[in-house]
Amino acid sequence: MSERAASAHAEAEPDVTESAAEAGSEPPSTSTPAADTARPAMLEVEGLNQFYGETHVLWDMQLSVPEGSCTVLMGRNGVGKTTLLKSVMGTLRTRSGKIKFLGEDLAARPAETRARRGIGFVPQGRDVFGQLSVGENLRVGLGVTGEKQVPERIFKLFPVLKSMLRRRGGDLSGGQQQQLAIGRALTLHPKLLILDEPTEGIQPNIVSEIADILLELNRTEKLTILLVEQKLTFARRVGQRFAIMDRGRAVAQGEMAELNDELVARYLTV
Repeated sequence: MSERAASAHAEAEPDVTESAAEAGSEPPSTSTPAADTARPAMLEVEGLNQFYGETHVLWDMQLSVPEGSCTVLMGRNGVGKTTLLKSVMGTLRTRSGKIKFLGEDLAARPAETRARRGIGFVPQGRDVFGQLSVGENLRVGLGVTGEKQVPERIFKLFPVLKSMLRRRGGDLSGGQQQQLAIGRALTLHPKLLILDEPTEGIQPNIVSEIADILLELNRTEKLTILLVEQKLTFARRVGQRFAIMDRGRAVAQGEMAELNDELVARYLTV
């Protein structure tokens, strides 16, 4: 996979000043959130520490994503969610800790290893190639799989893309670009799909369609999903499990039904 193609699966650098302001000083000690022991973990983050310069952003971060689950990572702006995803995807070098995917520690492996191992990524802001056509954007992932044609399943999930194959990615609406970004990630036939705020800046009808597609992928195709999401209604609709970050740490996780008003008020309400 070329360096330019690999960047399709990475997002823009987050605002370091904002992250540093929220996560730069050591947060109060918290107990390690309980993981789901009923299912084996597909992704495990253990003791992850991350820095921007000398600013400590992630503090002994712990996260477990059970196989077959849809886990929603939540928290206020600037608490380190995007930094965590960049670390998982290998676009930020890990200072210390483990990032285990199907038991293999990827922390020290190059970013392109993730796609080859079966991790698809939809970054915040989508990172669609604006000057390339929809068809060319979708074919970016084929260099990893070796396939010659975009899988027909992508067009069944997103029929609008088939009618726009020759249109430039930069000419699409925000909702259409998000569908293209998800479709592009799915061409990898991932075992794990990671999405960073997939509803950001998207019109409500497309948000509803994206929720339906994620539910189908998770419940029907048994695809494991990890997504960062700010909209509580969307999170509760698609997620089976939640994990909350505050000031660079995981402070709570559990079944979605356990996301109560107290947790929402303490960690999510702005």
